[in-house]
Amino acid sequence: MRKQIAAANWKMNLTYQNGEKLLDDILDANIKLSSHQLAIFAVPYPYLIMTRSEVEDEKNYYAAAQNCHHKRSGAYTGEVSADMLHSIGINYCVVGHSERREYNGETNAMLADKVNLCYENNIIPVFCCGEPLAIREEGTQNSYVAAQLRESLFHLPAEKIKEIIIAYEPIWAIGTGKTATTEQAQEIHHFLRTVIADQYSESVADDIPILYGGSVKANNAKELFSCPDVDGGLVGGASLVAEDFIEIIKALK
Repeated sequence: MRKQIAAANWKMNLTYQNGEKLLDDILDANIKLSSHQLAIFAVPYPYLIMTRSEVEDEKNYYAAAQNCHHKRSGAYTGEVSADMLHSIGINYCVVGHSERREYNGETNAMLADKVNLCYENNIIPVFCCGEPLAIREEGTQNSYVAAQLRESLFHLPAEKIKEIIIAYEPIWAIGTGKTATTEQAQEIHHFLRTVIADQYSESVADDIPILYGGSVKANNAKELFSCPDVDGGLVGGASLVAEDFIEIIKALK
């Protein structure tokens, strides 16, 4: 079975103390994950060592960075490299989140560089893709997300891309009042898997977990995760509430 993943994205939220308490409350629920299930916490940089320490004795619980720079090193004040993340024992890194694409001007080419640097440092990328509202309204979402995969990932050999985690973000359904249905989620996830299969093979595509990142909540996680091509969620706001994220972890297939 493909990996099923509950990934928390704290974004720029919580103090150190509040983050530590949130992790404690979630871990106190004592959810035993199966061998194919993962819980990943993408936390702000100052909390990475604390988070890694909190989860390191828990089976299949991991800390993740929310970003890394697209250069190995250099005069980039305020940035953090993949090598730095590796040096503190971080195994996962979110790459290409829609907010970074929008607010920081990250291009598909830059994200290809980030993906490469993650792999060079034994870090699994959680690669985000997805379309904004204008693209969805035009009905061109398939070609849009296919280009994101092609331009950022398809230079990878099959043995590397098999290790990746993909997160689909329907940007048009986040904070717009519009809601993506489970049918829409399944449809685009299946399309993404088809695009990967066409480039590599069905067996490669079948191995890659594709997470849904469109306002996953405690009350819709089970329905979303029941879709055959939805392998968990990249969770924003609901990951900041212990009770909610606990239910989302429990909803994994």
